[in-house]
Amino acid sequence: MISFLEKAIEPKKKFSSGTRPFSNASLWAMIVPLLIEQLLQVVVGLADTLMVSYAGEATVSGVSLDTMIYTIFIYLFSAVATGGAVVVSQYLGSADRENADLAASQIFHINAVLSAGCTAAMLLMGNAVLSGLYGSVEPAVMDACRIYLRIVTLSFPANAVYNAGAALYRSMGKTRTTMYVSAAMNLLNVAGNAVGVFVLRAGAAGVAWPTTISWYFAAFTMTALCLREENDVCLRLKKAVSFHKTMALRILRIAVPGGIENGLFQLAKVALGSLIATLGTVQIAANGIGQTIWSFAALVSVALSPVYITVVGQCMGAGDADAADYYMRKLTRLTVLLAVLWNAAVILILPAILPLYDVTAETKRLVFLIVVIHNLFAGIVQPFSMPLAAGLRAAGDVKFAMYSAIFCTVVLRTALSFLLALWLHMGVVGIALAMGIDWTVKAALDLARYRGGRWRSMQVI
Repeated sequence: MISFLEKAIEPKKKFSSGTRPFSNASLWAMIVPLLIEQLLQVVVGLADTLMVSYAGEATVSGVSLDTMIYTIFIYLFSAVATGGAVVVSQYLGSADRENADLAASQIFHINAVLSAGCTAAMLLMGNAVLSGLYGSVEPAVMDACRIYLRIVTLSFPANAVYNAGAALYRSMGKTRTTMYVSAAMNLLNVAGNAVGVFVLRAGAAGVAWPTTISWYFAAFTMTALCLREENDVCLRLKKAVSFHKTMALRILRIAVPGGIENGLFQLAKVALGSLIATLGTVQIAANGIGQTIWSFAALVSVALSPVYITVVGQCMGAGDADAADYYMRKLTRLTVLLAVLWNAAVILILPAILPLYDVTAETKRLVFLIVVIHNLFAGIVQPFSMPLAAGLRAAGDVKFAMYSAIFCTVVLRTALSFLLALWLHMGVVGIALAMGIDWTVKAALDLARYRGGRWRSMQVI
């Protein structure tokens, strides 16, 4: 099977700059652990939703609405970590260990400061935010929202530190380590959920506390691993506790466009959450469950994106744009092939997943419909609108990726969602279709940008 995939994805056009810096074996050594790690994460997300469904549809709805807000902050911390990973990868490619260590340390510094500020802001204003966004939901749904958000806000610092450490290890290509840490974290989370929901019967709090505790476990573990000096790059505490302006700005130059892109993307989802909140508890619950299953559909694209950053970043850091071009084509072919196979498999097993949810038949019908729509687009289009964009960012072409995402997600998807869901009375089905159209347009823009070749002349370090 591996041999077949390698032949299918090998680009016809080679590069002539010498020995390939990444063999097929080294690529698979990065890709397979990332696929397993991502699978573990979505399985835990599915388990969370399944467990909460036994606490009632109001709790499912409240947690799903909250997740849209919570994810804004996760994306912000991830954007800083990803920006730092691009810089670290390029320094690794240029064999500059000193600056690689400094960049790694500044990722931790920036994320720690950012997460502390976000935690304080949400503890003070969380209830007001929920009232402003979801004031029309049923009282039971709002109660679940407030409980869940207040608890998971406490996990922001841990989430930020974990993201910094995981990005650092992925930039070195050591994805097996992040897979093991993620597995341990997710097992801890699942065990805690089982106790919180079924033993303590704590509802939304029974899911929120295990999530928070597991993030702190992962954060401490990744920090300890990043301190190892035998790594290709490591965290230096003295450099992490102080602000190094030049290096921090270099990281932020990559991270800020990504943060704006991800933040606006999630804000658009929050706006759509406000729309979904007006559609009734059945559609809210269907959307919440659908989002969890959608995580399975996006597994390949999400897992392959860090590989683009490591590979393309190191090639560009070494001054080898031809090698970066070669690997972007090769990785994109692989992503498309794996995404099609994977999404077809998810659709086939969907009838076996839906009976596990303790929700109404109408909710299950809606979940089936929106998942099929989503997976068709995720298999064919998403590989060009997510992983390929990660390759462009790794080369330093971050502003284009930001502008295309803002247009497609914030403008196009939001407008189409309101048009299809409200005016054409399609509900969450219309929102799923709007998402697919968004990906299609963004894929076309990113492909055109890649083929134009301007990314080859970008500079990061």
